[in-house]
Amino acid sequence: MQIIIALTVLIATVLGSLSGIGGGVIIKPVMDAISGLNSSQISFLSGTTVLTMTIVSLLRSRGGEVKIDRRGTFLAIGAAFGGLAGKSIFSWLVSYFPDQGQVSLVQNIIMVILTVLVFFYVLFKARIRQLDITNRIFALFAGLFLGLMSSFLGIGGGPINIMILSYFFSMDTKTCALNSLYIIFFSQTVSLISNIVMRDIPSFDILMLLMMMVCAVAGATVGRALSRKLDEHKIDVMFLCMLVLITGISVYNCFKYA
Repeated sequence: MQIIIALTVLIATVLGSLSGIGGGVIIKPVMDAISGLNSSQISFLSGTTVLTMTIVSLLRSRGGEVKIDRRGTFLAIGAAFGGLAGKSIFSWLVSYFPDQGQVSLVQNIIMVILTVLVFFYVLFKARIRQLDITNRIFALFAGLFLGLMSSFLGIGGGPINIMILSYFFSMDTKTCALNSLYIIFFSQTVSLISNIVMRDIPSFDILMLLMMMVCAVAGATVGRALSRKLDEHKIDVMFLCMLVLITGISVYNCFKYA
């Protein structure tokens, strides 16, 4: 099982660094399906792994042609507060449902809805007229929503980041990816700090976390190198294939926890 998780993290963080979805959107449903861990443990391991990947990706992107958008800081600030809100909602659900499998069911249902929605958006993106909103208050609330979903679902980021950044802020594929990683960094950092301060860290296998973090560093390094070589069309095609995979695994998990 650990070999499967290690390979999953490596592949997820390569693709996550390329596309900006973070990688947790793959790691979380795969671990739901095979790990036997509860929702709190999986969310913590996935979120910490994605934070590691994001830090490495942002550091390696410094000095590159693609830059953080001027609205990125407001999106990231909103995401930080959204991360706190998402963490609070998740903790409430865990305390409300005696069986954490029910929490995982809710998470996977939302995941299916979001990934299907984003799939069709990316598929028909060329026919959709993107907006270019410059209002900073709107950017704050958009970041708040993205951070909330990221933290609540335990995925670190997600396809919804790409759709929001593309449609509302008219960012191209590579700019979306970098700004999404920037947002994920803020939301996951705040979520982790909240876990530590509130002493809400679940029991977990430290060796498994270290293994996942090492794979995340390797995945982020490879992903940023590939990003410089691949054009936006190829990244979009990879993103669509990834959405199909994520949807399939999440649907399986819905039946597993139902």
